[in-house]
Amino acid sequence: MHWKPDRKSHLTIHEQIKEWMRTRIERGDWTVGTKLPTQRKLAAQFEVNRSTINLALDELKADGLLESRVGSGTFVANNSWNVLLNKSQPNWQQHIDASIHKPNYHTIQLINEYEQYDHIIRLGTGELSPELLPTKQIERSLKSLSLDSRAIGYSEPQGSNKLRSVLCEYLKKRGIDTAPENILIVSGAIQALQLIAIGLLEEGAIIFQENPSYLNSIHPFQSAGMRMMPIQRDGNLTETLRIAKRRKQSLFYCVPTLQNPTGRNWTSEERQILYETCAQLQIPIIEDDVYHELLFEQSSSPSLKSLDRSGQVLYVGSVSKTLSPGLRIGWVVAPEPVIQRLADIKMQSDYGSSAFSQEIVAHWLSSGIYESHILQLREQLKIRALFVEKILEEQFKSVATWEKSEGGFYIWIRFNEPIVNKAMFLNLLKKNVLINPGYIYDTTDIHHIRVSYAYASLEELKEGLNCIIELVC
Repeated sequence: MHWKPDRKSHLTIHEQIKEWMRTRIERGDWTVGTKLPTQRKLAAQFEVNRSTINLALDELKADGLLESRVGSGTFVANNSWNVLLNKSQPNWQQHIDASIHKPNYHTIQLINEYEQYDHIIRLGTGELSPELLPTKQIERSLKSLSLDSRAIGYSEPQGSNKLRSVLCEYLKKRGIDTAPENILIVSGAIQALQLIAIGLLEEGAIIFQENPSYLNSIHPFQSAGMRMMPIQRDGNLTETLRIAKRRKQSLFYCVPTLQNPTGRNWTSEERQILYETCAQLQIPIIEDDVYHELLFEQSSSPSLKSLDRSGQVLYVGSVSKTLSPGLRIGWVVAPEPVIQRLADIKMQSDYGSSAFSQEIVAHWLSSGIYESHILQLREQLKIRALFVEKILEEQFKSVATWEKSEGGFYIWIRFNEPIVNKAMFLNLLKKNVLINPGYIYDTTDIHHIRVSYAYASLEELKEGLNCIIELVC
């Protein structure tokens, strides 16, 4: 041994000795079971006090690299390789646990996992069945598209100007008068919520929401450090919002048309009251309006954005529920400064949504193909809803209640007894039936399940509902 500690180093003498010994073990110079020289010999070799050697040895023992044997000396420990391996690798679990984004509920993680398996009957899925997707029509429309090199490159920060212009015309049918500079193209409604969370709100901001809420199952605001506050609209809404708003910046998230998960619709009066209350208190509103085109019957209830005269409402739309979730195209309509802020953050995140997808959506909206598809889709969904409601009427009437679907994907079933828990979810999963239990939308809810008639085939819907009633009864 010719090595000696460097007395000019920024490291202390005992730290240098400790690192030298660790290196000998890592390189295999000192294998498991190797006996170290005596403290006296090491002290003489390194020209240091025995107390310095003793300190270095004690720390290596504490690290699990060395062990003492009474009457025999100090040896390289049996588990030294495992210790070194763990020390050399990042502690990823520690990184995960300390990360900003909150993990989803275990039930939702299982839902996301099992939705990928073909043998699973998906009774809760918020997605169109492959047989309802206009695959052939999209394929044919691709042949009608005329693309130039600029159209398929990176789009403008706010998205394709062509699509934004088409959307301005299309949104007039919803009573929304806007301009291309007030629209941002996003990769679906969830991205819109994420951009709003990190781009417009401070940490600790309050997000008001109707209870139960889809927001509780995806966490875009919770992971940004915001507090969710459930609101009962039939109570003293003004006073509740006023008291809560005193503490922090706030925002109201809502799905007034075909609310997720309940499928309910707000009346025109309810929409007017909410808008005027939030305007009075200067609380911005996010109107998530991704389901409105799937109403079975025409409604006179306006969108909140159509009532907006002061930039109070951030309007979110998408084609994921109506055309194809794989296109990943949605939009936000908001005041220009807000759109510019969100566009800046989006460009930092993904440099724009798919140029091909934007071209397809622009073509469908402008050519009339989209509206024709929507008419057919509504009819197909209505057939499915009636099919499920017939089964419910025949088999579930004694154990549960529900409201007739007005459109969209869902029927919100309430069991008379508090039976909707993790055990029920897992027992159905064993039977290859996947449900969306109410507790993923409201942690206190042990009565409801969200049944979707949009994804599973009619045969699967019947089989899945039979499995539920057999388990319940």
